[in-house]
Amino acid sequence: MARKALLGNVTDNDLRLLRVFRAVVACGGFAAAELELNINRSTISRHIKDLEIRLGVTLCRRGRAGFSLTSEGEQVYASAQKMMASMEEFQHEVDELHRRLTGSLSIAIFDKTATNPQCHINRAFARFDEEAPEVQPEIYVEPINAIERGVMEGRFHLGIIPNHRPSTSLDYYKLFEEQMYLYCAAGHPLFDATAAKLTAANVRKSKYVGIGYHSPNMEITRKLGQQRHATAYDQEAVAHLVLSGKYVGYLPEHYAEGFVNRDVMRPLLPDVFQYVCDFSAIVRHSPPPNRVVQTLLDALVAAHA
Repeated sequence: MARKALLGNVTDNDLRLLRVFRAVVACGGFAAAELELNINRSTISRHIKDLEIRLGVTLCRRGRAGFSLTSEGEQVYASAQKMMASMEEFQHEVDELHRRLTGSLSIAIFDKTATNPQCHINRAFARFDEEAPEVQPEIYVEPINAIERGVMEGRFHLGIIPNHRPSTSLDYYKLFEEQMYLYCAAGHPLFDATAAKLTAANVRKSKYVGIGYHSPNMEITRKLGQQRHATAYDQEAVAHLVLSGKYVGYLPEHYAEGFVNRDVMRPLLPDVFQYVCDFSAIVRHSPPPNRVVQTLLDALVAAHA
């Protein structure tokens, strides 16, 4: 005898409850979601309880310890994200039948790119807004691996990342470059070192902070024989450890420039300890980008031509 599905058909009310749940997770709790949803906390709590009853699982924990998802809640949230992305994709495709550019567009960008003089993402957004004024962009700043995974799963329509290892599931469009140097800060033994002491061997002996996921940073660390003593997951975290005076780490030249001008950081042997990142826009290889995504992609390529 066939087992009856617990959920059954997904109704409009189910979608409404899932949107409330998604907003609560994105905001980090019931109180923060009040402004986003424009409904009071007791109503939000009732909606989440209704969804838990509907799904037959406990989605989240709330109380003095704060808001957190259960393992089942994390799975439901991930599935809801995929479903909402598919629905938005459907909306875009229907709108294309009427030649309208509407809806929302999720874009994920690697951190600390705005100060790069070669980066013209702002120009692309300006052009995109002129061509698609009704589309509402949603911008996320994420690590490389999260951006790639999000684009592959359809949670992000487009990503902008430094190239490291290409995937056959993605299409890449080169945009700009970023120069990386190894820095130390005031208080570090090498900050005021003489030329005689500032050797590659002494640099390699210094405690080094590296990025903790596969990236160009990880590749250059292996190539130049540097051993990681601390792990960071974005450029801001690297900067904080470098500024402690205890670590050396790679930072974008444009980002570190302000610290260098204030004489609190310096690059170390820039002819040796350096690398260049190529940044690309990425989209799923299949299905091909819809007209909204293609419009932004064209604007990005044109802005960096």
